[in-house]
Amino acid sequence: MVALCMGGGQKLNLVSQELVSIRCQRYSGHQQKNTFIMASCSSAHKWLLSSMPTLTLFIISMPALCCTYKVNCSNPDQPSLLQALTPVFNLNSVRPVLDTNSPTDIYMYFTLYGILGVDEKAQLLTTYIWLHYWWMNEFISWDPIQCGADKITLPKEKFWLPDIVINEFMEENKAPTVPYVGLYSDGTIHDSLPVKVVSSCNLNIYTFPFDIQNCSMTFNSYIYYAMDIKIFSGRSAELITELSKRVMTTKGEWELLDITVLKQENNDTFGLYTDKLRYDITVRRRSTMYVVNLLLPSCFLITVDLFSFLLPPQSTDRSSFKMTLILGYTVFLLLMNDLLPVTGNSIPLINVFFTLCLALMVASLLETILITNLLCCSADLPPVPGWFKFLVLKILGFLVCMPRKKKRKSEPMTGTLVPRKDPADTAVEDKALQELQCVSEVLQAIRAQVERQKGSQSSEDWLQVGFVIDRLLFGIYIISLSVSFITIIVIWVKAYKI
Repeated sequence: MVALCMGGGQKLNLVSQELVSIRCQRYSGHQQKNTFIMASCSSAHKWLLSSMPTLTLFIISMPALCCTYKVNCSNPDQPSLLQALTPVFNLNSVRPVLDTNSPTDIYMYFTLYGILGVDEKAQLLTTYIWLHYWWMNEFISWDPIQCGADKITLPKEKFWLPDIVINEFMEENKAPTVPYVGLYSDGTIHDSLPVKVVSSCNLNIYTFPFDIQNCSMTFNSYIYYAMDIKIFSGRSAELITELSKRVMTTKGEWELLDITVLKQENNDTFGLYTDKLRYDITVRRRSTMYVVNLLLPSCFLITVDLFSFLLPPQSTDRSSFKMTLILGYTVFLLLMNDLLPVTGNSIPLINVFFTLCLALMVASLLETILITNLLCCSADLPPVPGWFKFLVLKILGFLVCMPRKKKRKSEPMTGTLVPRKDPADTAVEDKALQELQCVSEVLQAIRAQVERQKGSQSSEDWLQVGFVIDRLLFGIYIISLSVSFITIIVIWVKAYKI
C-alpha cells in the first residue's frame, strides 16, 4: 500500500510483479497442478504488463487506498468539477472513511412543520417534519477557487447514504422525495428531506381535554453499529423548539410546548450496539372547543336542575321538569359523543364528569318522586311515630334551618254544633222526639270535628316531615355537586399547568 501511495510507475510495476510471483510460488507447491499453475503465472505476467497503464490509472484514482482524493478541475465551472468527481462516484457502496476502524459521525436535526393529528384509539401521533443530515465524505475535497464553486448539488445515487430510521415509525413515508444532496468542498454532504411521521405514542387521556402528551422519535442506524456510525444532534433543543414554533403552519387542536433531545449512552467499549438519538416532543391540546361545546352546556343544565328544587315539591310539575331535563341531557351527550376520545389506557376524567352530572340529575328526580308521593298521600298515612317525629322535626329540622311550625288554634265548634230545625216537623213530631234528634246531630257533629282535627294534625306532621327531608336532600345535593366539581377542576388545572 505504501508503494501505491508513492505513485511511481516503476514501483507500481515491481510491486505488481512481486504480488503475482508470490501468488504463483504459493500455488506451485502443489505438485499435482504444477504445470497448470506455471502456465497461469506466465499468463498473469503477460496480462499485467499489457494492461499496466489502465491498472495504474485505476489504482491511482482510488481515494480509499491511501489518502483523500484531491479533485483537480480543468476550468473553474461546475461541468469541470462534475467531470473531476466522476471517479469518486464508483465508491458510493462503501462507507466514506479512510480508516474503516473510525466511525462516521452523523449530525442531524429536524424542524416540526405541523402536528397533523392524534389517534387516541390507535395510539398514534402524526407529524410533518423536515429532516437534515450532515456527514463527512473523506474521499472528496477540492479547492473552491480552482473549481469555481464551494458547493455542488448532485443526485443521491452517486453517494453513500446513512440508513437512519425512526424506531417509532408505523407507516410508510408519504411525503414527496428529494432526489439531491449538497456536496461541499471539504467533503461535507448535506441531505434534507420532508417526512410525514406516523409514530406510535403512549397517550394518556385521563385529563382530556386538558391533556399534555409526550411522544418520542428515536433515530438510529438500521444496520451499522456504533463502531461504524455515531449520531449527534446538529442543533440545540431550544433552537429546534424555537424554530419549529416559528415555522409551524398548522394551528389546529394541538400546540407545541417543547422539544428535548437525549443522547442514549452505552457503556459497551467495543461499540457493538446501535447508537441512538431520541427527541421528545411535548404537545398540549387546545381545550377551548371542548370547554364551549361540552363543559359549559353540562354546567348550565346541572345548574337548572339545581334551581328546580325551588319548585313546590307537592306539585307534579317539578318531577315533569326534571324528567325533561334528563332527556335533554341524554340527547346532548349522544350528539357530542364524537368529540370524546374513543379509548385509552384509562377512563378520561371528562367521562366521569358527565356520568356524575347524569347521576345527580337522576338522584334529584328520585328525591322529587319520593317527596311528592309523601306529601300527596299524607292524609292516608298513619300518625308519625314519636321517635321519627323527634329525629326529623327536631334534630334534622334544626340542621336545615326549618323549625317546626306552631300549631294553629282549633276553631270553635259553636257554628257546627247548632242542630237543624224543621218547622214542618216540629208541628207533627212531639217535643221528646225533637230533643233526641237534636242530641244525635250534636254528637255526630262533635265526632266529625274531632276526627277532622286528628287527621289534620297527622297530615300536617307528614307535610312537615316531607319539607324537612326535601331541604335535607337539597343540601346533600349541593354539597355533592360542589365537592365533585371542585375536585375535577383542581385535577384539570394541575394537569394544564404542568
